[in-house]
Amino acid sequence: MMMTAFHARTRASLLTALVTGSALLVSACSKGSADANAETTPAVVMIGGENIAIVQQRSLQSGPSISGSLAAEREATIRAEIGGAVLQTLAEQGQRVAAGTLLARIDDSGVRDGWLSARSGVTSAQSSADLASRDLTRAKTLIAAGAIADRDLEQSQRANVAAQAGLADARARLALAEQNLEHTRIKAPFAGIVAEKQVSAGDVVSPGGALYTVIDPSTMRLEASVPAERLSGVRVGMPVTFEVNGYPGRSFTGRIVRVSPTADAVTRQVRIIASIPNAGSTLVGGLFAEGRVASETRNGLVVPLTAVDERGLQPAVVKVSGGTVRRTVVELGLRDALSESVEVTKGIAAGDTVLTGAAQGISDGTRVRVGNVTDASKRGA
Repeated sequence: MMMTAFHARTRASLLTALVTGSALLVSACSKGSADANAETTPAVVMIGGENIAIVQQRSLQSGPSISGSLAAEREATIRAEIGGAVLQTLAEQGQRVAAGTLLARIDDSGVRDGWLSARSGVTSAQSSADLASRDLTRAKTLIAAGAIADRDLEQSQRANVAAQAGLADARARLALAEQNLEHTRIKAPFAGIVAEKQVSAGDVVSPGGALYTVIDPSTMRLEASVPAERLSGVRVGMPVTFEVNGYPGRSFTGRIVRVSPTADAVTRQVRIIASIPNAGSTLVGGLFAEGRVASETRNGLVVPLTAVDERGLQPAVVKVSGGTVRRTVVELGLRDALSESVEVTKGIAAGDTVLTGAAQGISDGTRVRVGNVTDASKRGA
């Protein structure tokens, strides 16, 4: 009886050990199979939107970069041409004025007296000239009749010449007096805006003193410089595109109207002047502008410069095709330094996804997953 119980316990222990061993064997086989699958399944690398760009079809330009300041095409500082006290100012800074608008009045009491005297002098000189002319006509009649001597005719001629000269002098004095009288009325030389007002009623001004500054904002000019070595790409009539610090994200266009014939001896920069239409008076003088001369414009496939690897014999991009990274050799065209982009003439198509920056170091053939494509499309090419 005791022997039978012992044999039963022994068989139970063997059965338990066999089951446990089988379970361990199955577990080990399952783990080995999972590890084998993990080794054969390639890892997927996530790529953020900051490291991708979408190839786009758009226009790009090349040309030397420029920087400078804006100023009104027409600007006049009106100065006093006669001294005196300012009686009245009729325009304020920022006010729009028409050509000939009265801006201020200077005391004209002394000038008016001189004008009245000059006008009287013209009346007297005119009377003397008329009398001398009649005497000369009568002398010519009498000399023809033999009634007077030749010396009498010569005397009449000399008197007439002197009288006519006196009349001319009196008229010149009157014109000067009228001009001085007109100078007491300060007027706008052209239609525009009062940029500065340097005087107020009661001020005493001297000849040459600044009174007003008037500008015409309908046309602005960009005074900029280009490096002398890039001068071959600059000609009168070429378009320029630029941005100003007061209007972020907005570009403006003008055309070169003058190119300096000499370069600065220190900076080796050449001065250029571009005329800028300014409908609506959007631009104002004094703003700093940065842009470039559009020497060449072309439409093509464009990618950022950071998407192109030019360290090898041929330029290449790292393209994502079917979720896999593929290094692709490309041919480059026009470079746009201002937008930091380049034209690709061969090797990629519009809509392709390319990697930029540090993501270009991903090995060829690696599986990737691209995220935030929409933002990258906006940021990319």
